[in-house]
Amino acid sequence: MTSLASALEPIARHPLVPPSPWLEAVPLAGEHVALEPLGLEHAAELFAALDHEDVWRYIPGARPTNEDEMAANIHGMLRLQALGQRVPWLYRDPASGAAIGTSSYCPPEERQRSVHIGGTMTARAYWRTGVNTEAKLLLMTHAFETLGAVRVEWQTDHLNERSQAAIARLGAQREGVLRKHKQRHDGTWRDSVFFGLLDTEWPTAKERLLERLAAHR
Repeated sequence: MTSLASALEPIARHPLVPPSPWLEAVPLAGEHVALEPLGLEHAAELFAALDHEDVWRYIPGARPTNEDEMAANIHGMLRLQALGQRVPWLYRDPASGAAIGTSSYCPPEERQRSVHIGGTMTARAYWRTGVNTEAKLLLMTHAFETLGAVRVEWQTDHLNERSQAAIARLGAQREGVLRKHKQRHDGTWRDSVFFGLLDTEWPTAKERLLERLAAHR
């Protein structure tokens, strides 16, 4: 661990947040990527994996400049998890065991039976591989088939055309734009493009994603 990660205290679930499978980052395994619960012990390897300008270009928060700043970033995610507002995962390459990214349910909405998949960042070397498709397939399968979600949604910067195209390829429908929805780390305001996929649309989307993954074998 980095010095800061070692110094930071573990975060316990808030006493007013009841235990729920919707708040657990259970391990999820695929052929191209494996997901595991994100922890402070991952700060150094996640910093190394994501330390590229392209990865952080459209992320609202500032890009970490060292392992301690990544540890602080992860600590913030875990704090939100303790409050029932986020469920973060780490991506690993099953072949090498290397950390290659992260994604979250942020937030999971058990009462509304929906999850927002966000905070996704993948190492630049793994773009245009099967990693993003399979990671999203694993997260969507867990949401729809294990948790019983009726809706999965995404949002992205209106300037991030690559992300919008990637979300659309998952089978999600573009639903609208919220203007001046979030402030970027440089102080400018972004419009957020929202996408959604419903449980009734999931079987068709899943079949198409499995077909796409087969092409990466």
